[in-house]
Amino acid sequence: MAQLNITLESDIVKGLFLSQAPEALVPLMESILNQFLEAQATEVVGASKYERSEGRTCYRNGSRERTLKTRIGTLMLDVPRLRGGEFSHELFARYQRSEQALVLAMMEMVLQGVSTRKVSRITEELCGTSFSKSTVSALCEGLDESVQVFRRRPLEKRVPFVLLDAMVLKVREGGRVRSKALMIAIGVNQQGYREVLGCEIWNGETHLGWKSFLESLAARGLRQVELVVSDAHQGLVRALQEVFLGASWQRCQVHFTRNIQDVCPTKVKPELLEDLRELWTSRDLEVARERLCVILEKYAKLASKSMDVLEQGFDDAMAVMSLPVKYRRRLRTTNALERLNQEIRRRERVIRIFPNEASAIRLLGALLCEQSEKWLSGRKWLDMNEYWLSKDAQKTMPQEEEAA
Repeated sequence: MAQLNITLESDIVKGLFLSQAPEALVPLMESILNQFLEAQATEVVGASKYERSEGRTCYRNGSRERTLKTRIGTLMLDVPRLRGGEFSHELFARYQRSEQALVLAMMEMVLQGVSTRKVSRITEELCGTSFSKSTVSALCEGLDESVQVFRRRPLEKRVPFVLLDAMVLKVREGGRVRSKALMIAIGVNQQGYREVLGCEIWNGETHLGWKSFLESLAARGLRQVELVVSDAHQGLVRALQEVFLGASWQRCQVHFTRNIQDVCPTKVKPELLEDLRELWTSRDLEVARERLCVILEKYAKLASKSMDVLEQGFDDAMAVMSLPVKYRRRLRTTNALERLNQEIRRRERVIRIFPNEASAIRLLGALLCEQSEKWLSGRKWLDMNEYWLSKDAQKTMPQEEEAA
């Protein structure tokens, strides 16, 4: 279609001059697009209306109304229907792509923590039509399948390091607002990349909940775990010992420091904190034990309760010392997981109370899936070469001693 002559009615042109509102453009665009569609149909048929032509390929069969939502408003178009032929124009293909983009945009808004009412207002401004809360929620359910695939995927790669934590969410259930625990596990795989291993919502951070969550990870293929980093929640530690027998447990040194400071006299806290920082960064376990003895003696009378906590938890907090030096800083705490929790909390804070558990899994699962993909496609978190070399050296040492 090289050229198209458009004819406009005088009333349409007059309306453009008399009104400055965007709605005045609607009749103009309807007239132009309807003539454009008619010209396109003529090209497909091979003849104009009522024209006899040997080049005719099919026949007209009336028309049907179709709406097209645009930024100036909703247009009513007369789309030609053909008998013995097919009429499809790129105008509607573009409209379909716009619909898909709109759905994805609304999903993205939900992922960014925008409430459904705000989404409705935004789409009304962009598209000249409103979307109800139920419509937005239904569109968001399109995320469910991908989230489930992510949460149930096989864990095929070896994951030597695992970090565990939980955060509290508020969810409506049975007409009441209940507090629930979102359990999260991230891992460092054999190549040194971080990934989110899984997430689960339970009624509370209990031994039963943690055991069920860890068993689900094991059932999906999580194996040969060398070190697990977490806080000292009793239910978590007990479940870990039952499910991943043989894995070392590293007590998060940040949480442990807080536990020590909680029972420490205020005037002693700053000085004790500096001593603990030196203790955690000791170059080896022998030096750490020497510093421990000095600290225990120094604060025996000034902060006796704190020293009891430190002495009881010291070995668990120093499990990371069995690793080469370059891995200790990142694996002695759950800071990497805490930063992820902050990102989740930033979005969750907008919603405040999830309407149900499924909506919480949908939103938070999608966020975790997105973060995991970024980690796996980004830079390595740890260079694992030295770790695997140290593991090989540990295996050969008993053989050499036996041969000697």
